[in-house]
Amino acid sequence: MELTYRGKTKDVYLLDDGNYLLKFKDDVTGEDGVFDPGANTVGLSIQGAGKAALRLTTFFFEKLKEQGVPTHFIEANVDESTMTVMPAEVFGEGLEVICRYRAVGSFLRRYGKYAEEGQKLDGFVEVTLKDDERQDPPISEDALDMLGILSKQEYQILKELTKKIGAIVKDELGKKEIELYDIKFEFGRTGENKEIVLIDEISGGNMRAYKKGDYIEPLQLEKLLLDE
Repeated sequence: MELTYRGKTKDVYLLDDGNYLLKFKDDVTGEDGVFDPGANTVGLSIQGAGKAALRLTTFFFEKLKEQGVPTHFIEANVDESTMTVMPAEVFGEGLEVICRYRAVGSFLRRYGKYAEEGQKLDGFVEVTLKDDERQDPPISEDALDMLGILSKQEYQILKELTKKIGAIVKDELGKKEIELYDIKFEFGRTGENKEIVLIDEISGGNMRAYKKGDYIEPLQLEKLLLDE
């Protein structure tokens, strides 16, 4: 097993069979000790965050499988904080795709002249480049196509998948009277036919969720959703 990538919240290992092993860590993104799913740096470590993220990821990836949504997920071992996944080719050097239901975070920082904090957004899909140096700049469909990162046809598939997956997550949270404000996804191409699939994770670390107007921390979200 070979370490191929050391990320902010997980490490990636190449397995002998060509698949990959993701090792979830207790590090979460943020700044100055405050969690922020949109941040580009590790802001703090929370004991148990890795296992909580993996439990939620496993829960949602299995839900997506039931509904025929393609992902790179194979299996997970929560006790060891690991997940086995299929190899996937990222777009360019990586994209983040955000589905927004309320105006918060970077959306509000950019468009606060026109948007009110917390105002409803109709599943607005936004794509950003994974580029820490440039603060993950938003990029348009046309620019993605012109730069050879993503074709216009692929963009439409990406957008449709984002809306579908976001709606599934939103509905599951709604069963516990939790409201999803926004969520961030990553996608890649797999197999000979370059099928676009969801990769990485779906956890409290890449979404903002609220209950009765109060923000829910990642570990608390996992407990509220999965514990009876």
